[in-house]
Amino acid sequence: MAADILLYNAHFVPVGQDQKQHLEITRDIAQRFNSFYGEVFNIPQPFIGKTGEKIMSLTDPTGKMSKSDDNEKSYISLLDEPNAIVKKIKSAVTDSGSLVAYREGKDGINNLMSIYSACTGKDYNEIEKEFSGKGYGDFKSAVAEVAVQELRPIKESYERYIKDKEYLTQCMENNAQKALIRSQRTLDKVMKKVGFLQNTKCGFSEF
Repeated sequence: MAADILLYNAHFVPVGQDQKQHLEITRDIAQRFNSFYGEVFNIPQPFIGKTGEKIMSLTDPTGKMSKSDDNEKSYISLLDEPNAIVKKIKSAVTDSGSLVAYREGKDGINNLMSIYSACTGKDYNEIEKEFSGKGYGDFKSAVAEVAVQELRPIKESYERYIKDKEYLTQCMENNAQKALIRSQRTLDKVMKKVGFLQNTKCGFSEF
């Protein structure tokens, strides 16, 4: 992970809260190298969304949502059909109450509120006011609706692009070339700082 980030000299890295520790290792490596050899690497900053950075399982809201879960009802796939998304959200585990509010101990509702907030941009206070006097059934229906709306363009784009193999191949080739140029620029700086010389005959480096 550190090599992938530093090679392209990223300024920001989109991560979840549970991945911040991996980025800290990357930052430490960059800082140590810069301190010893001189400035080469950007010190990458985590980019974490205000809401929705960690979505929990729909069947066990104390655990993180994961596509590797054996229970398909526990997660929403970006390519799920709308009716599947609706069904999963409506069957999501919640507590036995009916108050739509972000509170400790209401893991299931808290999770659905996070999803609703991420899809609508509304904060938790706004959501609580919107669903004041309404029950979990109404709220789940609303969450399902905005989730379907949010994911529909992604699914449609995927289905459009996956049929155009020529376009996808061209994109991969073009971006691979861009990545190569950017990474080589960083690698050249590293080699120069640590005292390696580029061997143009064999493509490797030597003292």
